[in-house]
Amino acid sequence: MSFFEMLQDATRTERETLFNLPIIHHALFGQVTLESYTAFLTQAYYHVRHTVPLMMACGARLPSRLEWLRGAVCEYIEDEYGHEQWVLNDLRACGADTDVVRDGTPGQPIELMVAYLYDLIARGNPVGLFGMVNVLEGTSIALATHAAGSIQQRLGLPATAFSYLSSHGSLDVGHMETYRKLMDRLDDPQDQAAVIRASKMVYALYTDMFRQLPAALAEPEKESAHASV
Repeated sequence: MSFFEMLQDATRTERETLFNLPIIHHALFGQVTLESYTAFLTQAYYHVRHTVPLMMACGARLPSRLEWLRGAVCEYIEDEYGHEQWVLNDLRACGADTDVVRDGTPGQPIELMVAYLYDLIARGNPVGLFGMVNVLEGTSIALATHAAGSIQQRLGLPATAFSYLSSHGSLDVGHMETYRKLMDRLDDPQDQAAVIRASKMVYALYTDMFRQLPAALAEPEKESAHASV
């Protein structure tokens, strides 16, 4: 079994817990309020704006034996730079005050997630940051693009309110294939353990973030559920 497969197997419970949240099911059927969608984007902004700084910190702390991984981090930084602006643009298209969001503070789960990752890089094994990548990009591929279309149809928002979900979902398909290859090159048991542990932690905190979002609408209509089968 490759390490990427081991990672998916080791985090199956955490992944299923996230994907089985009622708000995730509601989102896939478009059963989401504007308040809930903007709250999600707001929390997304608070972690997306740290993606590049975290990657830069990780790259600086990687040992010379992982020079090949540092090169991949540089490419990832180039791809991810400026994505927090996508989130702000979406919020603006939803009618939100982006100055308030920019100057605000994250909810507890995202604040803890970001702090944990910086601490992991500084005091632990920086390779563990790739546990975050496993969660956020894997979730994006599985949910983002599908949910974007459903939510847009439900709320009647312009396409400009979904640049983060739509573009990230498509972009992360390529990222995840690259990620799989990178993880399968990791052969140090301590590096592998760090990625698994961080992935479990990020899944738990990301799940808590969704739990704290404003309630979505009522249960998806049965007709919609049948139509999606």
